[in-house]
Order: sequence, then structure tokens, then C-alpha cells
Amino acid sequence: MIDTSARSPDADASDTDVAVAAAAAGAEVVRTLYGQRLARIDKGGGDFATEADVAAEKAILAVLRAARPGDAVLGEEGGQHGDAATARQWLVDPLCGTLNYAVGSRLVAVNVTLRGGAAAVADPFGGEIFHTDGVTARVRAGGVDTLLAPTPGTGLVDVNLDPPFPSAPGFRGVDLLAHPGFVARFRPRVVSTTLALAWVAAGKRAAYVTDGGDLSSSVHFAAGIALCRAAGCVVTGVDGGPVGPGGRGLVAAADAGTHDLLMSMIRG
Repeated sequence: MIDTSARSPDADASDTDVAVAAAAAGAEVVRTLYGQRLARIDKGGGDFATEADVAAEKAILAVLRAARPGDAVLGEEGGQHGDAATARQWLVDPLCGTLNYAVGSRLVAVNVTLRGGAAAVADPFGGEIFHTDGVTARVRAGGVDTLLAPTPGTGLVDVNLDPPFPSAPGFRGVDLLAHPGFVARFRPRVVSTTLALAWVAAGKRAAYVTDGGDLSSSVHFAAGIALCRAAGCVVTGVDGGPVGPGGRGLVAAADAGTHDLLMSMIRG
């Protein structure tokens, strides 16, 4: 289970401690409500949230407001709180993998990140919180922090196949999976949650690939990107360019060799 002993950090706590405590608070809600009959909130286009998404975000906001009352927060469910132009803004995805969760799958994540700084990704059911201060990346399990060590050794590559696909037909995830070079070197996985990004940083995945626009400020992806960068992964867009304004999607790989090989397939 996730250690929740640092649930209420004070103003003197580090940003990393605040991110970890906030993610832990959200994860506890997600875990507690799992398996219950939950009302769905339609967002249009086939997307929806559940009562667990909303309740988890409220728990996260409570931690952030108590420890960092002057900071702004952008939540997936509640939108903008505070001045979006402030130098300090938290990005919150209270339940990444809502569809998984709604159908009884435990492959979900709770993402909390301070834009350009600390970040935490909680696995509510795995009992781990992956976190970074922007310099190093660690995982907390059983109250013990361990440095993350990315490695391509698993040969597993997670590819996000959820729409939209703004780079099609130039890039489509299904085409990458069908590439003969891909199946000769890797084995595909489709977890359908950005928990897979944390797994790249932790050495549980060799890489993660998704289409999209600028994901650097996305509540879904910012925490995982921060973890991967701090762990020493190679992180670019699907076009090989930097992740940021004007960027396209994301390729996060455990090492340069894996990244180069995937890029050769994507470009091909």
C-alpha cells in the first residue's frame, strides 16, 4: 500500500514532498472507491469522468492549498484555480486511465506536477509513488526511496492507441506496431494510462510512444515526462524534435539506442 504518513506537509516542506503527499491523497481515494458503482460525467466525444476522478482531485487540491496556498492549479476535472499566468502552477490528473478503472482494471495513475519542477506519479494499486525534484528520480515503496534506473532490457514498448491522431497519416501508432523491425526487436503493450511513462523511468518498459501535440503542459503527461527526463531517459516528440510548444507527440526511451531504433521506424 502507498505510504500516506506525509499526508499534510506544511509550508516548509519541499515541492517534492508536497507532490508526493498530494498524489498519495488522490491515490487513496482512487483505491477506496474502486469496484463501487460510480456515476459517470459525460465530457463529450466518448470521454467521461467518474465520481472517483472528481473526489481524487478534491483530495489533491486540499493538500496543495494547505501547503502552497499561493500557487495556481490546473486540474483535469475542476479546471483552472488561481492565476494561470503565475510562475508556479500545479498540473493535476487525478485518475489517468478512467476507462480502465471504470471497467475494473487497476492500470491507472495519479499525476501531480509543478510546471517545470517537482512531480509525482502514484500507482494506487501497485503501492508505489514515482517522484522527482527535477534533478533525480526515485520510487517510494514501503516508505523507502530508491533511485530509478531506466533500461531497455524488458524489450516492452507501450504505444498509446487512443485518439486523437493529429499526425496521421504521417505517423500512426498502429503502423509502428506493424513494422517488421518492431516485432523483431520489441514486444508491444497498450496499458492505456501514463503510468507506463513512469515505468519507462523505472526500467519496466523500454519505451513509450504516443501521438499528440505539445504534451509538456498536459495534465496527463507532464509528470511522466518530468520523471523520464530526471531519470536520464531520451525524450523527444514523434518527429524527433523537442517536447514543447510546436512539438508533436512523445517518444520516451530508456536509452539512446532504443530511441534511435524507434525513430528510424517512425520515420520510415
